[in-house]
Amino acid sequence: MVNPGRLETRTPYPEGVIGAPKHRRGHASEFSTGLPSGTEVFSADNHISVADDIFYEQFPDDLKDYAPRIWYEDGAYLLGRPGQSMVVGDFSAVLMQYDDLAGAVSNNIDARVRELAEDGVDKELVFPNAVLALFHYPDKDLRERIFRIYNEHIAAVQEGSDGHCYGVGLINWWDPRGTRRTLSELKSLGLKTFLMPISPGIDDNGHAIDFSSNAMTAVWDEIEDAGLPVTHHIGESQPKVPSEVNSVAVAMMVNIDSFREMFSKYIFGGILDRHPTLRVGWFEGGIAWVPPALQDAEHVLASYRHMLAHQPEHDVRYYWDTHMCASFMVDGLGLAQVGEIGIDKVMWSSDYPHNESTYGYSERSLAAVVDAVGPEDAVRVVSGNIRNFLGL
Repeated sequence: MVNPGRLETRTPYPEGVIGAPKHRRGHASEFSTGLPSGTEVFSADNHISVADDIFYEQFPDDLKDYAPRIWYEDGAYLLGRPGQSMVVGDFSAVLMQYDDLAGAVSNNIDARVRELAEDGVDKELVFPNAVLALFHYPDKDLRERIFRIYNEHIAAVQEGSDGHCYGVGLINWWDPRGTRRTLSELKSLGLKTFLMPISPGIDDNGHAIDFSSNAMTAVWDEIEDAGLPVTHHIGESQPKVPSEVNSVAVAMMVNIDSFREMFSKYIFGGILDRHPTLRVGWFEGGIAWVPPALQDAEHVLASYRHMLAHQPEHDVRYYWDTHMCASFMVDGLGLAQVGEIGIDKVMWSSDYPHNESTYGYSERSLAAVVDAVGPEDAVRVVSGNIRNFLGL
């Protein structure tokens, strides 16, 4: 590694105010990243908004009254019942920051590929935006129908991108037969991975779903049998008490640090012991959280092993090294610890077109990776590792 602790890797932001993504432009041709010539830059975490009213259009006539609608209002594509958006408050305001960017929406893939290329990004893994508000749509049968329609839509985007865009699908996680059904459909569409919630909601009896419970073992059996990697993404956590001042910044700080509970359930809840071939990716939470999480888990195991009903079959480090990886955009502290995390366990991302994305200064973020780990290892971080995760 080259200069892993250099301060410059922490602050690759351009001078002045970055501004909303819709006002930024890529400058890849004006700046040398230091990556070897011909390196394919593959963002491990980007996002896309659905502009078309796909759910209403695809619901059968007798169910159209229950279909969530998609419409454009005040610079954002909203979702829900007309006049009753499920995307409210800060989330709605944030969408307005980037939905007007030509490539931000799924019905303009040519503009999207062009804008990413101008920013020095060749390929991307694409997560949903406002559609995630439907994660807990109350009618579970209709929820699965919604997920199926989204999967077909993002698979069509993937197909039309000429190899530039890979979509993240959605599955039924609350019923093992539905899990098998949606995973089979997802794979047949050519999607390479899917998003699992951090907060899975409630079961049919009104009880909170615990992913590490015996009741969920059959769901994980189906996921393991499907052979696709699991993704988790920030964005579900909210402050317990809304902030009166600068609530969007407070909410983002809470969102960024949202993986520990699920991370612990994989290890201490026995999910990975019962399903030893699972692969798990953590997206948009950075990588600096990994060393303290591993350290704390090791200390917890040493201190509380005598109280644990399920004894982990391996040491804590084994679970990370064997099963997990994580993505980042700008993470100088994480890059300084990449030797502890593992060079094959970290994946660069642009997060286009989010406010916190590197869009408009990705060349600086990529150069920081080269500065931290050297050109050869940087190729793995900005391309090879996400390709391996997706099985490409």
